[in-house]
Amino acid sequence: MKKVIGMIAAAGLVAAAAFSSTSTTAPAGSRPAPAAVVERGSHLVASMGCNDCHTPWKMGANGPEPDMTRALTGHPEQIGALPPAVHSEGPWIWSGAATNTAFSGPWGVSYAANLTPDQNTGLGIWTEEMFIQAIRTGRHMGVSRPINPPMPWPAFRNASDADLKAIYAYLRSLKPVTNHVPDYVPPVETRSSN
Repeated sequence: MKKVIGMIAAAGLVAAAAFSSTSTTAPAGSRPAPAAVVERGSHLVASMGCNDCHTPWKMGANGPEPDMTRALTGHPEQIGALPPAVHSEGPWIWSGAATNTAFSGPWGVSYAANLTPDQNTGLGIWTEEMFIQAIRTGRHMGVSRPINPPMPWPAFRNASDADLKAIYAYLRSLKPVTNHVPDYVPPVETRSSN
């Protein structure tokens, strides 16, 4: 009898460990999306160019390219916050960092977010509704600060609900990566020199 109780207890621990490992990447009450939905989301993320800004770039054999070993992790925390770039008047009014994950312009300095499902530094606590609302409204988490350039949310908000749900499902399927992205920095007021 003790052996049976021990086996039941061991099975319970295994189940608890399995539950806790899945619950760190999904909001409470969510289920994994069907493989076809995740595959559609992967296609949309690739075709919509999400890696162009949310994946740090590196120098490749043919020039700069996304470093897919850090796919969708956002601006690298090892680099940290950057000073505002020098702005000029005329046709050149904004700048991008060499990693293509930080951008400076009249709006201030914006950093590409970590889109992996990390609980603390990525989309781990985001619900599907929050994600869709963020894309539809251009507001962080759907209700917070504005999502700043160059994020093309005004174009992406035209995607169907099914497509946005597929993108969300794909992002939830990624391995969570801890990467603290700096906060947005508002523009510095221009001061005239005397």
